[in-house]
Amino acid sequence: MSRRQAHHVRRMLSLILLTGSPLPLVAQTPPAPSPPAQSEPEEPILPDDQFEARLPGVEGADPNAPLPSIDSWIDQQMPQASTAPADLPPATEPAEERELAQPLPPLDSVTVPANAAANDDPAAKLPDIRYATSIEGFGKTGLGDEFRAESALIDGDGKADTAAMVQARAQEDEKLAVRLLQSEGYYDATALASLDQTGDGTLKAVISVTPGQRYRIGDIVVTATPTVPPTLVRDSLPLQTGDPIIAANVEGAEANVALKLPENGYPFATVGQRDILLDPATVTGAYTLPVEVGPRGSFRRITTSGAKQAFGADHMEVIRRYRPGDLYDSRKVDDLRKALVATGLFASVAVDPVRTNEAAPDGTEYVDLHVEQEAGPPRTLAGEAGYGTGQGFRAEGTWTHRNLFPPEGALILGAVAGTQEQGASATFRRSNAGKRDKTFQTGITLNHQNYDAYEAYTAGLNIGWSRQSTPIFQKRWTYSYGAEILLTNEQVVTDLLTADKTRRTYFIGALPVQVGYDRSNDLLNPTSGFRASLRVSPEGSLQGNFSPYVRSTFDLSGYYPVSDSLVIAARTRLGTINGVDRDDVAPSRRIYAGGGGSVRGFGYQELGPKDVNADPIGGRSVNEFAVEGRYRFGNYGVVAFVDAGQVYESQIPQFSDMRYGVGLGGRFYTNFGPFRADIAMPINRQPGESKFALYIGIGQAF
Repeated sequence: MSRRQAHHVRRMLSLILLTGSPLPLVAQTPPAPSPPAQSEPEEPILPDDQFEARLPGVEGADPNAPLPSIDSWIDQQMPQASTAPADLPPATEPAEERELAQPLPPLDSVTVPANAAANDDPAAKLPDIRYATSIEGFGKTGLGDEFRAESALIDGDGKADTAAMVQARAQEDEKLAVRLLQSEGYYDATALASLDQTGDGTLKAVISVTPGQRYRIGDIVVTATPTVPPTLVRDSLPLQTGDPIIAANVEGAEANVALKLPENGYPFATVGQRDILLDPATVTGAYTLPVEVGPRGSFRRITTSGAKQAFGADHMEVIRRYRPGDLYDSRKVDDLRKALVATGLFASVAVDPVRTNEAAPDGTEYVDLHVEQEAGPPRTLAGEAGYGTGQGFRAEGTWTHRNLFPPEGALILGAVAGTQEQGASATFRRSNAGKRDKTFQTGITLNHQNYDAYEAYTAGLNIGWSRQSTPIFQKRWTYSYGAEILLTNEQVVTDLLTADKTRRTYFIGALPVQVGYDRSNDLLNPTSGFRASLRVSPEGSLQGNFSPYVRSTFDLSGYYPVSDSLVIAARTRLGTINGVDRDDVAPSRRIYAGGGGSVRGFGYQELGPKDVNADPIGGRSVNEFAVEGRYRFGNYGVVAFVDAGQVYESQIPQFSDMRYGVGLGGRFYTNFGPFRADIAMPINRQPGESKFALYIGIGQAF
């Protein structure tokens, strides 16, 4: 093999390594040799004697043995080529061929160029691609703001890792634009995204939108079986010919059909798949809606099941608001579900209509309600704590077993611990007692109170019935009535000039009655509406002589929303004791004012007549007023308020000698009501009164 042939084979192998696949071998006929030109003989590149000396020897070799492979032969020759004598003439191949003839370097010798853009730190992040966004064509569609709110380009804040990422965002925005336009009836809408480079090298993403014409509803066809009344389905579908085909409006109208049919006696109605046939010539869409009405039903009975039940179907019959035989109404089913949840006895509860295939006398089909229930933990611990100037710290805790005496018979044990009040109580309460929302309650209390106005040790028995609001059911009308017996030993001031005191024991009986009317929008944190309540309690006090009298109190609160963040709240309270002198009323049953739930800026029970030591002694009438400005931002709020009030010895409030307190408060709003902290100071502070008063608790002041 000649030297030039060996070089040609090496070149082929080098190409194979570079391309990763062998080159195809094609048999070719060598060209006929040209006749030698008549010229002077050339000197050989290598003299014959030197060429012969470099050929491998064949002495002792088997002439019939197979030739070694070209690869092994080249491997043997390459080292020799690297040690060839320096007197060899230079190669005459072109530069490209000499480069290809060189052996490939090993992979571990290849290095990645330094990241000059990242200060030679390969781990450093390359600079972001900056781009601007331009949106064109939404015009009068009114969808520009909504598109910008959801745009991937705008959400990227003009930065991306690569230009490909910008392009991907632009393509997503194309789809978004078309989707938004079609949802508003522009079914011929198109959108085109393009990327341009500005003079300073910044990319510019352009979203060009062509809305086209807006399609409107043409003919409306509803396919359904007859209903009572005949137009029930169509009247429940608030779509009209000529309305734009807006996806949200169409879906809302169909949802209204699914809502109204069960409210009007069709518990098993289902709305089918709509069909809208677009006509580009008239730019309208013919709308067709199939509806499966199902049988018209009326209520029959309640059934229940569940591995762990709080109570049975018989008590659920007490809670329901409908009567058997009434036309089915899904709103009454929802009401029953909410009432069951309001008992607090279920971990989960579901109420569903069940077909019976039994005809009612009026031609409807009876429908049973099946309640699937799982009882929850019946025991709870609850507590509240607060502080008020003149009242000190006060904490109250209760342990409740809500279903110790099924159904809904609860035992409540309570305790009060404070710097100026201590007590314990036990109460039995039965909710939904024979009637929905009616509560029966009886209990015993033991209490000790030690305030500037009086010190009393009291034992009491009470019994009563009531209908009150709950966080789930805020009722417009509420009431309570009952009876109360108290035995109380109290310290009484016998001489106002000397403040001499003695202890007396009173035996008191009362028949309290209360009626409330509530038009506010929230039980715990009202922002609009008003509330009013009147409490009248005929009482008799036996302490030596029997002294009958009547305690009466009227409360009125109103709430006016100036804006979504600002509410003006106002309150007034009037109270009186008629039929007896003040000194014949036990100190704990007299009327007082001042404190966190009364006139802020003053200590607890601080207003009104006082003895020589400036300790309050109570009165027989009161008037109170308060105005608050409540500003809320998120879960926080601030309150500015002015309170006014006074207690009088007379039976009728005099509206004179009013005392005022002003202050500021903070609110932290939670799902169970606002946490309240108020600080207030009295106007024209008198000797013995605090410079300021602090109130901390749960819930608004009123």
